Amino acid sequence: MGKFVIAPHMRLQEWVAEEKRYFKDEGLDYEFHDVKKSVAAIKTAEELPPEQRSGAYQTFEGQGRACDVSSACHWTVNMAASNGHGRLWGEAYSVTPGGIYVSQDSDIRGPEDLAGVPITVGFQSGSHYSTIQALEPFIERDQIKLHYGGMLFQRLELFIDGEVPAANLFGGPMYFAEQLGYRKIIDTSFMIAAMISDDVQTEDVRKCYRALKRAQADIDLRLEKYKHYYRNEFPPRFRDELDTRTFGPGERIVFDPYTREMFDVTHKWVEDWKIFDESKVGHGTYEESVASPTT
Repeated sequence: MGKFVIAPHMRLQEWVAEEKRYFKDEGLDYEFHDVKKSVAAIKTAEELPPEQRSGAYQTFEGQGRACDVSSACHWTVNMAASNGHGRLWGEAYSVTPGGIYVSQDSDIRGPEDLAGVPITVGFQSGSHYSTIQALEPFIERDQIKLHYGGMLFQRLELFIDGEVPAANLFGGPMYFAEQLGYRKIIDTSFMIAAMISDDVQTEDVRKCYRALKRAQADIDLRLEKYKHYYRNEFPPRFRDELDTRTFGPGERIVFDPYTREMFDVTHKWVEDWKIFDESKVGHGTYEESVASPTT
């Protein structure tokens, strides 16, 4: 077995656990991949054609992610695990703040005003599903208009450049938009789950999460000491403007099980909205799809 690979993904916990040597304290034989993110600009507001759409699900479906515990919105991890693209880690999940944002001078004032308005989201990613769930109580299905604008920072760039009227943002990009004065129309907080591959040792995953639990306590206690880590994951274009002192805690890990009920309700909702082609819906059971559930 090779080393356990850990990579941050727009949250603070991995950075803090590495700084404090918590992974080492747990006896984890690991590599920490400190990858600075840089994305190409998308200088068009045209919706990406179907053959170019790619998001969290496509990453699991294709080459996979370059770490042994890879997180994404629980809808996508649920569906990918049901299709045999890894197993959902059943002993914890996360929650991230998010929201649909518009410019200060936008005429959009409430959720109802978003009817028919293109909202840039990531295809089959957290922003995609959470936009639908947030707007369901306010707008008819055929009035929820999604614009598939690429990955997280690509969408942020489109939004800040004024090429789309609204964007669903979360984590660091959400706090950056707030720093710049963009207005939140509605909250879109959502659950995140972790995916592990079949060859990862369960005890290594538990060691990793024990370290993350210690890091979570540090963040809860003295958030201001760790906000600077957001800067590491922003592309160069934005770093000079960042004031991470204004940022919030972002994603928070919940050390409770991802239960059978969560799994089934989530899967049914995605099926009802026909977000996936029938061939990719997946019908793996909870036992087949979820690793080491504690209940």
